[in-house]
Amino acid sequence: MTLLHAPLPGHPELPHHDGSPLHVSTQTPALGEEVRVRLRVPDAYPALRAVRTLSNPDHEPAWTDAVRLGRQGGWTWWEAPVVVANPRHGYRWLLVHESGRVEWLNQAGLSDLETRNTDDFALVAHPAPPAWMTEAVMYQVFPDRFARSAAADAHPVPDWAIPAAWDDPVEPTMPGRSQQFYGGDLDGIRERLDHLVGLGVNLLYLTPFFPAASNHRYDASNFTAVDPLLGGDEALIRLVDEAHARGIRVVGDLTSNHSGDRHEWFQAALGNPGAPEGDFYYFTDAACTRYESWLGTPTLPKFDWSSAELRRRFIEGPDSVVARWLKPPFSLDGWRIDVANMTGRLGDVDLNADVRQVIRRTMIDIDPETLLIAEITNDASGDLTGDGWHGAMTYPAFTRPLWAWLCEPSGAPYVTGEGHERTEPWFFGQPVDGIPRYDARRFAAAVTRFASGIPWRVRLGNMQTLDSHDTARFATNAPDDVIPAAVGLSMTLPGMPVLFAGDEFGLTGVDGEASRTPMPWGTESEPGVAERLDLYRELIALRRAHPALATGGLRWLHADETSLVFVRESADESVLVLASTADARITLPAGAVAGADHASLLFGDAALTADADGESVLASEGVTFAVWLLPGVAVPTGDDDGDA
Repeated sequence: MTLLHAPLPGHPELPHHDGSPLHVSTQTPALGEEVRVRLRVPDAYPALRAVRTLSNPDHEPAWTDAVRLGRQGGWTWWEAPVVVANPRHGYRWLLVHESGRVEWLNQAGLSDLETRNTDDFALVAHPAPPAWMTEAVMYQVFPDRFARSAAADAHPVPDWAIPAAWDDPVEPTMPGRSQQFYGGDLDGIRERLDHLVGLGVNLLYLTPFFPAASNHRYDASNFTAVDPLLGGDEALIRLVDEAHARGIRVVGDLTSNHSGDRHEWFQAALGNPGAPEGDFYYFTDAACTRYESWLGTPTLPKFDWSSAELRRRFIEGPDSVVARWLKPPFSLDGWRIDVANMTGRLGDVDLNADVRQVIRRTMIDIDPETLLIAEITNDASGDLTGDGWHGAMTYPAFTRPLWAWLCEPSGAPYVTGEGHERTEPWFFGQPVDGIPRYDARRFAAAVTRFASGIPWRVRLGNMQTLDSHDTARFATNAPDDVIPAAVGLSMTLPGMPVLFAGDEFGLTGVDGEASRTPMPWGTESEPGVAERLDLYRELIALRRAHPALATGGLRWLHADETSLVFVRESADESVLVLASTADARITLPAGAVAGADHASLLFGDAALTADADGESVLASEGVTFAVWLLPGVAVPTGDDDGDA
């Protein structure tokens, strides 16, 4: 079976399990703890002789037998014990049919072939992420482009900068791409916090605030002070204090892979053999003048994490950079780690796990309720084991397939950073000559594929971005009528919803730098902007009002060329979602969803009806995003052959 042609996990005619509380007795197991895992099998499925789990403690197979709990709502439930033997403990289900047929169920789906460990469900015994993570709706701010306070006028223009007025267009080519300076500052962000409150977001992510020689500040010259151009340390303290007073947490951005070439550590080592800081970097000559850097960029020299002194100064212990900004008076609520995928890796060296684990231990010692998110722009499954990163800014598990399904590029010409004119839209740096074309089924299959190697608990921390400061804006290539579906999917699929500042104004940008557009304050009452703002407010409110959208399980109920239906489930409530790019009439079999005859429409314009045979029919016209509230799912507690 392949994901593109086999039924997706959770299909109403197939057995189902996920990592949510409906199916797993605890989200925070300890080593040695027995966890109860549950499988549900639809009435229409062929009879099973036995149900078992296969785990691989210490990479040696171990089996447990499931017992039949009973029947409820058209499903038979089975339960098995799994003892957590390793910090990431994988398991899968073995289904033995009365006919003798054998099937396996893991996060990739159901298979009649034996499956791989990498796609197993997983229990994580590492320290848990902060409890607030699953409730977060994140808002990303690029400080130079968000807002200027009155104090910004007094800041001197730095030597590297090309000054720009707030309404000047973003320069598409170098050097303007990295040196154009609009002068946004932290007090400007603080003065606009009520905008975030009005949207309903509750987590603010700031790209770097350290002194640097660029508008993006990923080339830090030190990690111990806030850039005076942003208002200095006191401005950050004011911002965090006022954000916290409004119920908004704040995370910063650290470059663990590299510093800037103006950084005090690098300057101490450059051309000075024997300097203590020389071990912090990968110098390749005896004179310490040549060195490894991020993708060959000389302004971004790469850290060598074999240095114990670098670890002490930067990531380890209460006096480290990591710890400094989490403690009062700054009191940040966590970090997003830039280029986390390359951190500690060079050729035959791989210290990535060491670095992320040390960072997390330091954060736990300071405040265990802090968040650690990694930038891993491609397949993140190898690093998202639960041992450090709580989730990732990663694109193949949601963002790229969403673009491939919903975008319709116009072919309008634009200028690249190298000054070349192109008509093929930018697509995450991939040389595919435009945006690939997916249908709804392929979107769901891609989401499943890239989530299948990630523990459920960690998946809930992955950032669900339509775009970011490193990508083109989604709205650049997407028709207006699909924006509700795109935003809605980011709010309703498992993961952390994210807005990049300006998305709610309908901003566009053809690539990562062009998307860093100054915020168009004062346009909020314009009809198109007001409509987009209302859309975001309504969908964020929907997300925050329904816990099933934060921690509930996921079942894909239907996917075809144009339409997608899934349900997020918990014991208290279920939320049914339809996304479609054309007229839809979809019949779900009896038992697919419970309580369709008592459903209430929460968002959109579509119909859900239930017939006397228990089938449910969803119908809509044109491009649609619709959401219904359904009753929660009851799990039988003993061997009961009848519905409760």
